[in-house]
Amino acid sequence: MTLDVRFAHSFGGFSLDINFSAESSGITALFGPSGSGKSSTVNAIAGLLSPRQGHISLGDRVLFDSHTGQSLPARKRQVGYVFQDARLFPHMSVRANLEFGARRRGGTAAAREDFDHIVDLLGLGHLLARRPRALSGGEKQRVALGRAMLSRPRLLLLDEPLAAIDPSRKAEILPYFERLRDEAGVPIVYVSHSVDEVGRLADRLVVLNEGRVAAQGPVHEIMSRLDLFPLTGRFEAGAVIEAAVLRHEEADHLTEVGFDGGRLWVPRIQAPAGSRLRLRIRARDVMLALGQPEGISANNILRGTITEIRRDEGPYLDIRMLCGQTPLIARITHRSLRRLGLRPGLEIFAVIKSATVDRHAARLR
Repeated sequence: MTLDVRFAHSFGGFSLDINFSAESSGITALFGPSGSGKSSTVNAIAGLLSPRQGHISLGDRVLFDSHTGQSLPARKRQVGYVFQDARLFPHMSVRANLEFGARRRGGTAAAREDFDHIVDLLGLGHLLARRPRALSGGEKQRVALGRAMLSRPRLLLLDEPLAAIDPSRKAEILPYFERLRDEAGVPIVYVSHSVDEVGRLADRLVVLNEGRVAAQGPVHEIMSRLDLFPLTGRFEAGAVIEAAVLRHEEADHLTEVGFDGGRLWVPRIQAPAGSRLRLRIRARDVMLALGQPEGISANNILRGTITEIRRDEGPYLDIRMLCGQTPLIARITHRSLRRLGLRPGLEIFAVIKSATVDRHAARLR
């Protein structure tokens, strides 16, 4: 059930010209700077904004079509929407908020089973008797997610759901978003301007800039494109690697993972051998060497070939290389580029400390 979004709209001095699709499951992230049109786009999908022209459909169901004049009201689109501020009913308990989401489905056994499943999936069992004022920001968002899912949506929209939550709380709630992504079975559109969130959660990335789609595609491809760094954030730039758990070294509290470009040692991951996962390696955590380094403390050395160099003002530049078919990004100085004579086509060795592999970006499947 693919979501197809094509529309144009203008208001004030700002115009939107949006064209992208979201797969039948998994997360499609709308990413871009503030004011790029992310929230307006999800509002159009939800039916809270009526575009001047275009077409929006979910599977074979047309939500909006300016040519035929068709526009389903928001309440009939079967879309679950979770806002940045949760928007729970303050006078209701958590249980009552959740039951509100399921109310239209009646008291069937299936509805009861779904309620129990969502409560378990999002870890809400111990919160059912509380009122929203007694919840943390992360707990409120989990309840909002549960309420949206219990309405049995055909599509889930999440508009910066973690923007108002501090970093330590984000670490607690992100695993619930991962479980939702892997088990919901409906397309999810996730609005964010956080590279860390997108790198960890998204399957597909749509980059917006000034109301236009600047790029779209699998997250590991888009995040390794050097030409998009002005939009995706140069400081947090890095590569997303899909890998598999090979074995655990219990004595050293390390896990060995493999991908088509080699093997990496990372801090111990709680996953059995064969599990698929995702790792993010930041460009600033990668060093380069012309020959195979020896006598160094770093556990991870990958062989690769330079494919692209992106120069910028200031002391640093970015180098993209391929390790197997997997891109890796390194940030070095202009001085190092000249000293090593680096150029596209040159074989190089990337040195990565195991501690700099983002273990929190692991995505089990």
